[in-house]
Amino acid sequence: MTRPVAPLRLQPLTRARIRALGDEGSAWEARLPRLLSELAAEWSLTLGGPKPGGSSSYVTSARTGAGGEVVLKVSLPDPQLVHEADTLRRADGRGYVRLLAADPGRGALLLEALGVSLQHATLPVPDQLALLADTLALAWQPADEHPDAARDKARDLGDFVAQAWIEQDRPCPEAVVDRALTYAQRRRSDPGEPVFLHGDPHPGNLLAVPSGRPGGETGWCFIDPSGFVADRAYDLGVVLRDWSGRLAGSGARPRLAQWCRLLAERSGVDATRIWEWSYLERVSTGLYLRSFGADRAGAPFLRSAELLLDANC
Repeated sequence: MTRPVAPLRLQPLTRARIRALGDEGSAWEARLPRLLSELAAEWSLTLGGPKPGGSSSYVTSARTGAGGEVVLKVSLPDPQLVHEADTLRRADGRGYVRLLAADPGRGALLLEALGVSLQHATLPVPDQLALLADTLALAWQPADEHPDAARDKARDLGDFVAQAWIEQDRPCPEAVVDRALTYAQRRRSDPGEPVFLHGDPHPGNLLAVPSGRPGGETGWCFIDPSGFVADRAYDLGVVLRDWSGRLAGSGARPRLAQWCRLLAERSGVDATRIWEWSYLERVSTGLYLRSFGADRAGAPFLRSAELLLDANC
């Protein structure tokens, strides 16, 4: 028999996304307790407490009928979930969390339980960057295995930045947007080496794995892949996107340039490409968060982008 579902505690960003979805988001939240109960019964789970993190899902710990620890993830309405399940299935644990079961129609994934995220590990930044780069090298899959997954990510981000900046009444200096659009055009004209990417490899999406687990040679694995084919420098740019708190004052530019060089040496990818993708991601993420009402979360991204304006990696 499954445990009754406890009162749900949704993450602040998830709640902001629910509000942005309007009636569709409200309907998802209303049916979530029943859906969790149904999934627990079908997959023989005893549900535990909610897990931290995430911006578009409800994630909870659980135990199987045999007593094993697992994680149940139920996403907000998202057609991309089928691609997440496919990415994890193909990876079979190599650089990624293991997929145990999936019901894309109901937005549900059953995953192996992992440890602490890199975001909450007490490691120096250079060590964290090295782990992210090394685990990406494990996780990347050949582009030719995903013939229908190519994305013009530079065009998509450039178009979004240009439109969102106007729609949001110019929330950052025009020079920030001009620099982001310049980098988007450069990345479009020089698309680099395509691989099947993770798509969102920030430190919160890298979790510790049990010692000796095949596919987890770095000791860490990724969760929550977006899964598309593009320049591998893109993923390394995303790695550098979420360090706004460490990019303040006059030291911001040289510090980020040093991190770009570290990732370049670790991966063999050009440092300038990493810099440009990271800047474009920084600006687009700040505007994206603002687009569904998470203005406070988006502000550090736009402030740090302004500090980095005069830098080149």
